[in-house]
Amino acid sequence: QVQLVESGGGLVQGGGSLRLSCAASGRSISGYDMGWFRQAPGKEREVVTAISWSGAVTYYADSVKGRFTISRDNAKNTVYLQMNSLKPEDTAVYYCARGVVRRWPKVDVDLWGQGTQVTVSS
Repeated sequence: QVQLVESGGGLVQGGGSLRLSCAASGRSISGYDMGWFRQAPGKEREVVTAISWSGAVTYYADSVKGRFTISRDNAKNTVYLQMNSLKPEDTAVYYCARGVVRRWPKVDVDLWGQGTQVTVSS
């Protein structure tokens, strides 16, 4: 059974940085696009960024472009999200997801991680 496990969340001051990791167990992620979503209290889950199966193509929501960077290491079966210049509005539960990028920002997800909390103080 494949599982996605996120780590690296926490509390950070505005302007700070965090790096999230998503480790897959049970099966390789190398044939799949991968993405990060987030859900803030009272809001719908939204896609933040995604990366193609090879790592050659990346996608970003306008709200994080220039501040967040997605990357992957297929040999380690892990996807990363480097978040810089964090803002209080980035506060949310961040979810790793496996799926297919159909036409950005449309992503068909077939597997979710359990989520990790990111809190940015002002």
